[in-house]
Amino acid sequence: MRKERGFTLIELAIVLVIIGIIIGMVLKGQDLIQNARMKKLVNEARKWEVGLWTCYDRGDTFPGDTDDDGIIDINPLNTTCTTAECNCFRDLAQAPTSFTVKLGSYTFHVFVGNSGGSDPRNLIALCTGATCPQFGTDETLLDFARTFDRSIDGEVDAGSGVVRSTTSINVNSSTHTVTGATPNTTSPSDWVSTDTAILYFFDRKP
Repeated sequence: MRKERGFTLIELAIVLVIIGIIIGMVLKGQDLIQNARMKKLVNEARKWEVGLWTCYDRGDTFPGDTDDDGIIDINPLNTTCTTAECNCFRDLAQAPTSFTVKLGSYTFHVFVGNSGGSDPRNLIALCTGATCPQFGTDETLLDFARTFDRSIDGEVDAGSGVVRSTTSINVNSSTHTVTGATPNTTSPSDWVSTDTAILYFFDRKP
């Protein structure tokens, strides 16, 4: 009767190493996918910014600035905006075509407008829903905000630079226009669960 031979310690060690390599590759692949999604959010916001500045350079007015005061008061993709600058924005080859950015299981909504108040600033706002709900305790959402902040400002600081957090924002979900937002002015400040939007003040610091 033949004696059954089991695995040697060396064989078991080789198998464990191979399994470890496979798990490492899977985890690394997930990290690469997540990083690509975060970069896509930055690129999509930049697409709006480039379009706004391109049409400003052509007409000395931002698309969506309906009274020529330098402040965007309506989303340039809104059909009610019929100025040459809005037509310019819509006709750009690289103009945004959607108000949402799909990133895996996450969706960010894009709003364009101004911060309101006595000294308003033009901005692009990114929210996780049509009504800009709080980010909550989802660390991935907070990492999206941190990555965006670092990409634009060079560091994570939600209370300084041109990228700010907010807990107070007014948006029109049908036109995707920002009608007012209060930027965080506490510096230094990380992104937290009560934040409701990423504010990108692309032309002037708040």
